[in-house]
Amino acid sequence: MTSLLPLLLFVAVATITPGGATTLATASGARFGFTRSIPLMLGIALGLALLAAVAALGLGGLLAAMPVLQTAVKAMGSAYLLWLAWRIARSGPPVTAQGTPGMSGTSAGAAARPITLINGFLLLWLNPKSWAMTVGAAASFALLAPSPNRLALLLGASFGAAACVSLALWCALGVLLARVLSTPRHWRILNLAMGVLLAASLIPTWR
Repeated sequence: MTSLLPLLLFVAVATITPGGATTLATASGARFGFTRSIPLMLGIALGLALLAAVAALGLGGLLAAMPVLQTAVKAMGSAYLLWLAWRIARSGPPVTAQGTPGMSGTSAGAAARPITLINGFLLLWLNPKSWAMTVGAAASFALLAPSPNRLALLLGASFGAAACVSLALWCALGVLLARVLSTPRHWRILNLAMGVLLAASLIPTWR
């Protein structure tokens, strides 16, 4: 257990620190509640677990060795995140179960839907930061397992479990924030802030 402690600390810090995934979990929790945000969180956690396993098997190194492929992933991931940031920033207060906008005079939010499990999964795989994090972990902790297959299981389980916990905490924070938002203006401020933070999470990717 002692030999696994550095890995567990690395995974905990990597998944709990603010970023695109945690921002989305917070925004989804505030707008849709915890239960309706579960598919998003599961999609991200499953995507991260599989990505960590792939990195441990050596396939992640292929991306690191191909600058053209790296740029393509960055471009696609950035475009998707910016689109999500735009949607979040422009969204209004949540709507009621009957489709009536909560405390809002428009029905612009009526068509809003939580991000699905598949979209959460794709979001994670299109995030270059996730590739860098998992490839780095695979290189740093390769000696913890006797074979690439064992390392894939270890990293996949560690990153998947840690992502579930960290995303749940950030989503719960969003739920708590929603309880203090009493006017449409409060919601506009929160949504704009979440959109800006999500867009800003791309800055380290292009440095």
